[in-house]
Amino acid sequence: MTDIAPPLIGSPNLRPFTHSLPMALLRAREATMRWFRPHLAAHGLTEQRWRVLRALTSADGPLDVGQVAERTFLLAPSLSRILTDLKGLGLVHRVADTVDRRRTLLSLTDDGRRLVTRVAPESESIYGRIEERFGAERLDSLLADLRELEDALAEIDGGGR
Repeated sequence: MTDIAPPLIGSPNLRPFTHSLPMALLRAREATMRWFRPHLAAHGLTEQRWRVLRALTSADGPLDVGQVAERTFLLAPSLSRILTDLKGLGLVHRVADTVDRRRTLLSLTDDGRRLVTRVAPESESIYGRIEERFGAERLDSLLADLRELEDALAEIDGGGR
């Protein structure tokens, strides 16, 4: 006896796999990250660590853990581990909020800022090469379209959450 289901005959009313939006977005993400991963690894960074550092760099002030999770799309257990790692590396400072002691505020340390400063030029160089291959206007348009898609889907029942 086998547990393998027989192949489906005909389509179960699904669009072709090549036209799957989630798969197209994953393929584009992987194609993009292949350019960035070696650069990040050379600085001892994972994609997730870099996302946290970028989120803290772009903030106007300290962020709480929930804000970092929201900006980086990292789940709480992963983010907790990453923050522990970044704190251990001396890149992120964690402090209890003076108003609400239950909240933890996060910011970059001086070493964290120096690391971002070292990583940023090559990161921007990679963006430049992507723009050369794809086109700066096309990349701007793609980013705008993706923001619009995100906004449109967020309006439908809370974005499917």
